[in-house]
Parts: sequence; C-alpha cells; structure tokens
Amino acid sequence: MHLPVAPRCNIQCNYCNRKYDCSNESRPGVTSEVLSPREAVEKVRIVKEKIKELSVVAIAGPGDPLANEETFETFGLIREKFPEMTLCVSTNGLMLPEYAQRLYDLGIRFLTVTVNACDPSISKDIYSSVIWKGKRLTGLEAADRLLTNQFEGIRKCVELGMVIKINIVMIPGLNDSHIPTLVKKVKELGAYIVNILPLIPVEGTKFSDRRAPTSEERRALTDLCAADARMMRHCRQCRADAIGLLDNDRSGEFVKVGSCGSGCGPDSEKREKRPPSDIIENEEVKVAVASTDGKTVDGGFGNTGGFRIYASDGKITRYLETRNVDISEEVYGDSHTKHISAIMDLLKDCSVVIVKEIGPRPEREIVSSGKILTITDGSVVDSVIEATSELILK
Repeated sequence: MHLPVAPRCNIQCNYCNRKYDCSNESRPGVTSEVLSPREAVEKVRIVKEKIKELSVVAIAGPGDPLANEETFETFGLIREKFPEMTLCVSTNGLMLPEYAQRLYDLGIRFLTVTVNACDPSISKDIYSSVIWKGKRLTGLEAADRLLTNQFEGIRKCVELGMVIKINIVMIPGLNDSHIPTLVKKVKELGAYIVNILPLIPVEGTKFSDRRAPTSEERRALTDLCAADARMMRHCRQCRADAIGLLDNDRSGEFVKVGSCGSGCGPDSEKREKRPPSDIIENEEVKVAVASTDGKTVDGGFGNTGGFRIYASDGKITRYLETRNVDISEEVYGDSHTKHISAIMDLLKDCSVVIVKEIGPRPEREIVSSGKILTITDGSVVDSVIEATSELILK
C-alpha cells in the first residue's frame, strides 16, 4: 500500500508532471488525493480490514518523500499502530545523506532510489532544476549536487544495513547507452537490485515528444546489465496511492476513504470535510511572489521590500495587491527571528510562496506550514501558473 502524504518535491525531472486524480493513469507521481499523516494511518486501518494480506506500507510521493516532514510523521504513526508492517520509501536521493539515519531509526529497511545517470553531463539534461539549501540549481551545478548526494546517501543506507533498489528511467537517445555503466556503479555502492523503467512521455513535460523505449529494447538492456547486477523484471510503475498486487491495483476502491467523512470512524461527522491542505479543489489559490516589477521573480524571502499577491486557478492569474515588508533596518539574531515571523504572518493566507532565494530557516517554516515553496528567477506569471496548476484538482 502506497500512502500519498508527500506532495512537495525538491527536483524537477523533465519527464515528470505530478497530476492529481488521473484514474486512467498508472505511473509514479499520480494520486487521487493527498492525505495527512493521521488520515493515512486511518486509511491503513480501513484497508487492512478489507485486505487481510496487507503487509507492506510505502511512501512514494506524489512528490519526494524526504522533502516532506509528513513522511516521517506518518512512518512514526504506522510503526506505533501497526508494528507488524514492513515499511518502505522511494526517493530521488537528494536528501538521503541527511535523513538516512532517521529513516533507519523509524524502522525503514527497504529503500528505492531513482538514479538516472552517474555522469553530470548526462544528468543535467534529465533534470530542469534542483532545490538545495534554499537555492534553485540548474545545469551541471544541479547535476553534480544531485549525484553527489545520491551516491553518498546510498552508501550510508547500505552501511546501516538497508536493502537498496535502484530505479533507472530508460530514455532512448539520452541515457540508454550509459545505463550499463550506471548499473556497475550502483552495484559497487552496494545496491541489492536494479530496475530499468521505460520513459513514459507525459503531456506538459519537456520529454513529452520523446519516444518511449520498446519492450524489446528494454528487455535487451536488462539482459545486458544482468551480467553485473541482480535485475528486477516485474515492475508496473505504480501510482503514489497504489493498493493491492502488482497486477491488481485496488486503489480505486478506497478513494476518499479515511480522508473525509466517509469511513473515518466514530468522529467522522464532526470532521470538517475539506480538500487536503496542498490541494484546493475548484477554486483559486493565493500566491505571494517576491517581485519588484510584476514581471520577474527578483526578490529573496527575507530581503524583498514586498510581495505581490495573485489569485490563480492554475490557468488564469489575477493580480490582487502588494503587501509591503519593512527592510529599513539590518536584521540578525532575535530581530531576524521576528522578521521571519512577521513575513510568515503577512503571507498566512497564501498557499504558494515564490521567491528568488531563501534561507534554510524560513524555508523550513514555509514547508512545515503546508505552503508550497517555489524558488526561481523566472517569469512571475509562468511561475504562478506552474505552481498552482499542481495544486488544483482538474
């Protein structure tokens, strides 16, 4: 059972479009709902009553689990309520060096890391950006950081005794000829098994026009790599809310169960029926943008003179107002803490915050408050549309 409690992601893959409520799609990043940790635990209870064989609980998105504090809270609750469950997590590996020990301490012994290259010159063409310590990295800088962290994280997890599976997305004409080298590399790091997945060209992504590998091409590459590592051959590229067996996904039977008044136990009638905090259904969301001219995102979270506030439904953006920030005095120590708190209060009704740069402390506060954070120096309108289109259920 996959629990979709992790909507935020810290990298942008050129093949990924995290689109919600796509009942006809089965691919990573797709889910019909995002659950809070307590909703997730309640859903496990309900599913376990109907599927007695349930023995594995995993978190695989729809964003990156390690970019969401809800992942750790959920695992802690699952371990408390269902100690017999095997716990798994799937990640891009960017935050793995920092969180390897924390995952192990929570009882996670099985980990999947998606690694698509071991050469930065190839990796840079697979990812548009990487968010690292409050800054948006691109190109070779992003590729270097991601690969360094992935390999260090894998090494740490192997040393802890965790079983590591490596997912590799096969992209014809980009990384396919490089994959045998990558397989050897992750095997050297201690990976237990490797899974070569076919690219799924998705509308709205940079790779939408690229072709997927044929079954014969993927099988031949898997056979070739089998000389160097144990290879997985039965993957179905599960959704972030998959339930059941590989050839029998039953997630459709449990949509909204545990996340609303239906099936939520004795207190269900008392609970407010609402969409998850990261998804606003059929309405606009407010977006705060650090921009001086309304055209380009050019301000940092703590040093901008004001935030322009927009309303967007993911397709159309409306300017509402500008909220000024007092930056007349240099802030540090207690003054810095108060400054961050004042800005957070100023933007408390905004679901999305878009800035050019941000420090680690305000980044943590924004993420922990449930807001979406985008770090970019791009177009204001494009950034607002891109951020809000991921939040609003189509």
